[in-house]
Amino acid sequence: MAFTTWLALAAICIMGAISPGPSLALIMRNTVRGGRWHGMATGLGHGLGVGLYALIAAYGLALLLTTTPWLFQLVQYAGAGFLAWLGVRGLLAKPSQGPAQEHADGENRSRHLGALEGFAVAFLNPQLAIFFVALFSQFVHANTDWPEALLMMLTAGGIDALWYSLVAIGLSHGPVLAWLRAKSLLIERLSALVLLGIAAKIVL
Repeated sequence: MAFTTWLALAAICIMGAISPGPSLALIMRNTVRGGRWHGMATGLGHGLGVGLYALIAAYGLALLLTTTPWLFQLVQYAGAGFLAWLGVRGLLAKPSQGPAQEHADGENRSRHLGALEGFAVAFLNPQLAIFFVALFSQFVHANTDWPEALLMMLTAGGIDALWYSLVAIGLSHGPVLAWLRAKSLLIERLSALVLLGIAAKIVL
């Protein structure tokens, strides 16, 4: 792949990564609740999910998902169910018992769970398949080999993971995080409503 072609691919991936949606709400929630590393783990998991979609799209397998209505709907409804579960859990969250307790709770939250949530939000979003099929139709050709497909995967997944990791780092700075944690219950509720709204939009 020529360098100028890769730059065009990277630019489109950047625009896709920074678009607001359920992923941003999840990163914000997990960073506020669990701190920088929890937010970054969520971002890395999300990047892995995006990269995996990019890889299967580069090999044409995502076309199967986009042209098989029942399979597409199955993944779509599974994603909606997962977003709804996250939303309900957010609405049922209890107020923190103070900064010390909240910090302790954040430290105890599993980073593996954050990474799993990030991956699930990305991989259970079949719209990504449509995005990558449309995008890679401009870059994939009959002679595309596995190193080139791997480069596409690393570009899409790496940019996504880097962006959300930067968001987590930005949100986790001392004064910013302290203010966000003071408003943690409000952020939890708003994030939950966003996730529930997106889930409802998917199924309705």
